Amino acid sequence: MTMGRQLLLEHLHVPGIQSLEVYRQKGGYASVEKALKTMAPDAVMEEVKKSGLRGRGGAGFPTGMKWSFLDRKSEKPRYLVCNADESEPGTFKDRYLMEKLPHLLIEGMITSSFALGAKTSYIYIRGEYFYVHKILEKAIDEAYAAGLLGKNILGTDYSLDLYMHIGAGAYICGEETALLESLEGKRGNPRIKPPFPAISGLYASPTVVNNVETIAAVVPIINMGGEEYAKIGIGRSTGTKLISAGGHINKPGVFEIEMGLPVEEFIYSEQYCGGIWKGRKLKACVPGGSSVPILPAELILKTAKGEPRLMSYESLSDGGFVSGSMLGSGGFIVYDETSCIVRNLWNFSRFYHHESCGQCSPCREGTGWMEKVLHRLENGHGKMSDIDLLVDIAKKIEGNTICPLGDAAAWPVASSIRHFREEFEYHVKYPNKVKDPKHFHHEPFVSAAKTEAVV
Repeated sequence: MTMGRQLLLEHLHVPGIQSLEVYRQKGGYASVEKALKTMAPDAVMEEVKKSGLRGRGGAGFPTGMKWSFLDRKSEKPRYLVCNADESEPGTFKDRYLMEKLPHLLIEGMITSSFALGAKTSYIYIRGEYFYVHKILEKAIDEAYAAGLLGKNILGTDYSLDLYMHIGAGAYICGEETALLESLEGKRGNPRIKPPFPAISGLYASPTVVNNVETIAAVVPIINMGGEEYAKIGIGRSTGTKLISAGGHINKPGVFEIEMGLPVEEFIYSEQYCGGIWKGRKLKACVPGGSSVPILPAELILKTAKGEPRLMSYESLSDGGFVSGSMLGSGGFIVYDETSCIVRNLWNFSRFYHHESCGQCSPCREGTGWMEKVLHRLENGHGKMSDIDLLVDIAKKIEGNTICPLGDAAAWPVASSIRHFREEFEYHVKYPNKVKDPKHFHHEPFVSAAKTEAVV
């Protein structure tokens, strides 16, 4: 298998690639030319279906299938909304793509909007990305001036207006129905489904909400054809994927990988993460952003069956939540042997408690309880009963909320205790040691556990 092929970031380092002139010199907007001048909207959609492209925002749902749910019988206008509210801790690949290649997203928006029959589309961008918003606004202005947006694009009958909306920094607005509420000027609370956005979305009209990377991927799909795109990757995980790699690695950053790359190669090869920093050992990994289950070193490198773990939707989920995780948004966080799993989990729980919209009682109350219990454990005031209490709270949250934020808060708790229970027990047994925030820097848990056994 040939690794390292780039479809989205191919021209990343070309000087001036942010400008329309240089972007077009490198073949930019070819998918718009091809789609609008030689293809029908349904044909564009069919190519996306053939490609096997799955949503790159976290859920991994087939994009072409999602598009096909759009209500085409409705007399109401249709909308395409780009979800650029990238707020998952550990994930920053959409920001990178928008900042470095703004016209790639705009090209994807035009081609995708044409396929869906949308005459008005929106990019909903998180408030903290204000400087990226300025970059995109400049690119949108260039596209309008060149006749790539507005009336009769490139002399065809198709017209499209593209607008940007800046969020107010709420993680909950990454959930598509909360995003639509915010875009309409309301409080960003998730809606009860059904009806789904494809039937009643923005302004109660048929709407498709896609992630930044998903929409950008439509460009190479139309240029090369859906069947050719599907040949890249492995199984039902087709094409390339942007990975936000961070944590205790030598080369943090955004990498474009072909689906099916072995996790071990991704972590240790010089082409990607370059191994664990300071020559330390790998302890654990969160492969898909803070909301997915954490895995210990032995399970992130190999499945429970002993097979090499691959960077794909299927391989990372192999074993379910007992011994697997999820590719999610591609927020790949690596932890070395000095990391404290309890402290990491406490940080995650603080985030989810803060970001809960408060609409559902299990999430509103449960996230706060988990934060308080974890604070107690990490600061040397925990009890053994707190460990099972955390598991019980997580179970009562999971599956009992309108949107997946409750699940996102519960899964890291359940998986951390499942795989690192002894570390939680250590926090109860040695309260004075864990009061030091860097307790495992001085003595990694493996060493500490050996010392405990001797004593």
